[in-house]
Amino acid sequence: MKLYTAKIAPNPLRVEYFLKEKGIFDEVELVQVELATEAKEPSHQKRHIFGRVPVLELDDGQMLSESRAICTYLEELYPEPNLMGKNGVERAFIEMHDRQVELHVFFPIANWIRHSHPGLATLEIPQCPDWAASSEATARKNTAIIDVELGKKPYVAGDNFTIADITLYCALNFARLGRFKAWEVHANIAIWREKNLERPAFS
Repeated sequence: MKLYTAKIAPNPLRVEYFLKEKGIFDEVELVQVELATEAKEPSHQKRHIFGRVPVLELDDGQMLSESRAICTYLEELYPEPNLMGKNGVERAFIEMHDRQVELHVFFPIANWIRHSHPGLATLEIPQCPDWAASSEATARKNTAIIDVELGKKPYVAGDNFTIADITLYCALNFARLGRFKAWEVHANIAIWREKNLERPAFS
């Protein structure tokens, strides 16, 4: 398999951390894609119609895109260690938490950074400062809510590390480009992050 990815981009990192947690990172060939140029070329748009990453090229040549879909596929191939739930109930609740983080923390952070960071101006044309400011406010507010929730349980979805933790980690890591380090502001996030950094995938 090949993973078409891009450095610092948070969605490809979700898949890369997922691969590392599964212990199969070295079995997948990584192909770096320059988002401002290569991603817009017809050759890559055959892989992803909108010219985005990540894309996982399967051994039979099929192209699977979108980080959550790729992780679902990998979970089916490599069920252990389990990161998405062992039965229907577990899967539903882990997906709920993962989607809450994605919709209410990850997306606002992504919009904030993409519309404010000068290094990303070639990717967001035009950048919208008002949208960046609104997204920043939403991201900070919702990160505080996640911090409260992490005071009630060790991981985002409960007692075990799951894909929801990978999603949150990638979101907060990306927020550093906006000089926001949530672990310096929120105590529960700081404790949660330290646990993650002890894992091989994050160290």
